[in-house]
Amino acid sequence: MSQFINGKLVEGTTGETIDVIDPSNGETITTLTLAGSNDVDRAVQAAKEAFPAWSRATPAERSAVLTKLAALMEERAEEFAQLESRQAGKPIRLTREFDVPGTIDNIAFFAGAARNLEGKATGEYSPDHTSSIRREAIGVIGSISPWNYPLQMAAWKILPAIAAGNTIVLKPAEITPLTSLLFAEVATEAGLPDGVVNILTGRGSTVGAELLRHPDVDMLSFTGSTGVGRTVLEAAATTAKRVHLELGGKAPFVVFDDADLEAAIHGAVAGSLINSGQDCTAATRAIVHRSLYEKFIDGVADLYAKVKLGRTQDPATDLGPLVSETHRDKVAGMVERARGYARVIGGGIPDEDLTAGSYYRPTLVADANPDSEIFRDEIFGPVLTVTPFDTDDQAIALANDTPYGLAASAWTKDVYRALRATREIRAGAVWVNDHIPIISEMPHGGMKQSGFGKDMSTYSLDEYTVVKHVMYDLTGNKAKAWHRTIFTLED
Repeated sequence: MSQFINGKLVEGTTGETIDVIDPSNGETITTLTLAGSNDVDRAVQAAKEAFPAWSRATPAERSAVLTKLAALMEERAEEFAQLESRQAGKPIRLTREFDVPGTIDNIAFFAGAARNLEGKATGEYSPDHTSSIRREAIGVIGSISPWNYPLQMAAWKILPAIAAGNTIVLKPAEITPLTSLLFAEVATEAGLPDGVVNILTGRGSTVGAELLRHPDVDMLSFTGSTGVGRTVLEAAATTAKRVHLELGGKAPFVVFDDADLEAAIHGAVAGSLINSGQDCTAATRAIVHRSLYEKFIDGVADLYAKVKLGRTQDPATDLGPLVSETHRDKVAGMVERARGYARVIGGGIPDEDLTAGSYYRPTLVADANPDSEIFRDEIFGPVLTVTPFDTDDQAIALANDTPYGLAASAWTKDVYRALRATREIRAGAVWVNDHIPIISEMPHGGMKQSGFGKDMSTYSLDEYTVVKHVMYDLTGNKAKAWHRTIFTLED
């Protein structure tokens, strides 16, 4: 069954099928029937009908469902880890130790956050009135999540939306929908009412486009490329929908001359290779002080050479495949073009027993000009560029020399230099002496062309609620003093 609509697994109505492929070996995991226009209407209608009751449920009632969901996810953690590993080509160690535990923690966080929707205290801000603030759910949320973190990104979309009392129709990437569908099943088992969460497996050009423009969808939330994000904004303008966007990134990794070089080398390898580099916050541009430049390159290259590519089900595997052969070839093409203007170390498609999968070796691209394609464009693979700088001003300028602003890191032992970097680097998250750790209590989101709005944390609840001002007259007078500014009555 390829769709989850109104509390049930059902088939799509188009008759068109898609194979969900394991990127590590090219084998078909399952074949699904894609959703079409009728399925979009059914899912949105189910969400619309479920909204009144769910939005009026008490915070404690919503919290109880999420608490049960966290417990059920814990019981089925290995099932989720195995399924996520297969559909997304992730090493099983990553799904067991990061994707699934992170999702369970996120559920537990929002179970508590559901009971803590804050607002301004009731008070007399006018002599004759009492005012209060209501924070209310928006309605039906139309969400689109990406293929690189299918389970976590689905959870990041679903959890704050339903914790705040909304209902949701989520379209996961059609090549990695399996854990989103299973998540919805388990949520229903936890007591989530029918219609609150709906999952549509369909193409962006059809299901995604119709979901964006559907008149009964009240808000859009999208994680993906900046180019598609612009399309989402255009669609939202037709019906004045609220929009939340988490888009691309080209994260700078700034290593100052006083940095702990060994720590920076380890951080660069981990930060650039997480999820095979298919991460918008991954370290992609190392900007290194000239005095450490060659030592940094040598250290990263040495560790890259020790990284183990292998079968995703092997717990010893460090680096899995890219999501598809098409995407791998795109990454390889960018690296090959870079050989004409930069120093390329490592890289290439493995020629041993991994040829059936879409694997690509870790790659360093040194001496790339800041105007070059490899420095400016998203690669979304295990590739790290390295660029030297001489002064702190140059480092900050290079870090900000990008249309993106999702994440960054600064490596230094100087507290004042760190404070300057965190203040002046234009990114939604700036880590100091680490790169990429995320926690449920802290917000995640970008600026510039990396989008706007926050996932995770209580800040995300602001995205999925609307503030309503309620005012009560205290006087009981039929004729209010301010009425005379509009009309007067003679005695």
